[in-house]
Amino acid sequence: MTLLDLLIPPAYAQAATAPAPGGMFGGVGGMLLPLVLIGVMYFLMIRPQMKRQKEHRAMLDKLGVGDEVITNGGIAGVVREIGDSFLLVEIAADTRVRVQKGAIATVLPKGSLKSA
Repeated sequence: MTLLDLLIPPAYAQAATAPAPGGMFGGVGGMLLPLVLIGVMYFLMIRPQMKRQKEHRAMLDKLGVGDEVITNGGIAGVVREIGDSFLLVEIAADTRVRVQKGAIATVLPKGSLKSA
């Protein structure tokens, strides 16, 4: 017996028994749980977000001059000019604001701003 044996007990590998294969978390079942969790995350989080992005992209592609819009900041106005990545939105008489296309949250039905 050495001084090292007093500080660190010797390992007895022959006495240890290996866990039985199978069971709930062993073998194939061990990989099944993470795969099921990834699948649930995909259908509950990733897929709906991708669908919303696709709908938003389609809305921006259909955007035209004269459409009434609301930005993410809550500014309502009429689109007067469309560029590659920016829009010119008229929010009052002779008051125009340049906003990014991605900042458009909603396209309103025609005449919505006149009635407000």
